[in-house]
Amino acid sequence: MLKVSIPPDVQRTLRKALQAAGTDECGGVLMGEHMGPGHFAVRQLTVQGGGRFASFIRETQSALHALRKFFRQSGLDYARFNYLGEWHSHPSFSVQPSTTDHQSMLDIVKDVRVGANFVVLLIFKLSCRGELEGSAHTYLPDGSCARSSLVLEGIP
Repeated sequence: MLKVSIPPDVQRTLRKALQAAGTDECGGVLMGEHMGPGHFAVRQLTVQGGGRFASFIRETQSALHALRKFFRQSGLDYARFNYLGEWHSHPSFSVQPSTTDHQSMLDIVKDVRVGANFVVLLIFKLSCRGELEGSAHTYLPDGSCARSSLVLEGIP
């Protein structure tokens, strides 16, 4: 469905957050740039800890503050720079979305206050060799979900 690119600077941020969280989940929101048809690059993300071994709950006010700041910095060019979706870690499990993950993302994309045409969920973990592993899934307001392409750009 979509191609989601993760540049080296964002990969470094993710790796640092995953190392700090250890066996607990962490996550946040994704802010992206529209690169072309079906292609988005993550330009910023929030990092929120406070997760547990098998759960993570986003702090809404902190996420909204980060989004407003991103929008101002990008000149309020919503067609090019916008909210892309959510990310979190599965340090002890597969990087595939759980039933709870699917439902959470469907709740977001169907929320008319969010106003999204789609949302992306990225799930990450560090391999036993410390390499970033992840998956990308896109959710639509009609309730459908499709696996998307996750591209880790360059060498972080």
